[in-house]
Amino acid sequence: MKIIIVDDKDNVIDSKEREALDYSKDIYRVSALWVLNNKKEILLARRALSKKQNPGKWGPAVAGTIEEGETYESNIVKEAEEELGLKNINPKKGFKELVLGQYKHFTQWFILKKDIDLDKLKINKDEVAQVGWFNEKQLLEKIDTNSDDVLKDMKGWFEKFR
Repeated sequence: MKIIIVDDKDNVIDSKEREALDYSKDIYRVSALWVLNNKKEILLARRALSKKQNPGKWGPAVAGTIEEGETYESNIVKEAEEELGLKNINPKKGFKELVLGQYKHFTQWFILKKDIDLDKLKINKDEVAQVGWFNEKQLLEKIDTNSDDVLKDMKGWFEKFR
């Protein structure tokens, strides 16, 4: 499946096979899901060690790259089911940001408030190594003491969702 390529205003300009992406210049689209429960804990997922980008790092509960024929909305619903087995979700649209680092992409954030029993999740081990609920203190400790263990933008995302 081809990945959507956009300009710096998030207008579609092309699509490419993932292997053909030029990470030094191509901007692509990503959707990400921030999940909160009634205890105000945040659901995080640790990326599978087999992942090419950021293997083994803790990040949002769900994230995915937008492919041809998908919207940010359809992608996050698909990824939530593929990665964690979450069905029939209706997340709220959050903020969108342009990330200009080693990988250049627009990330459209979605927010889901739901109490989820981790034992009932169907985790796709090709995508996710593990999941866990973290309260504010635990998350900040993880960011401050194990910064190599979490995605580098985690603190900024946490501040935006606070």
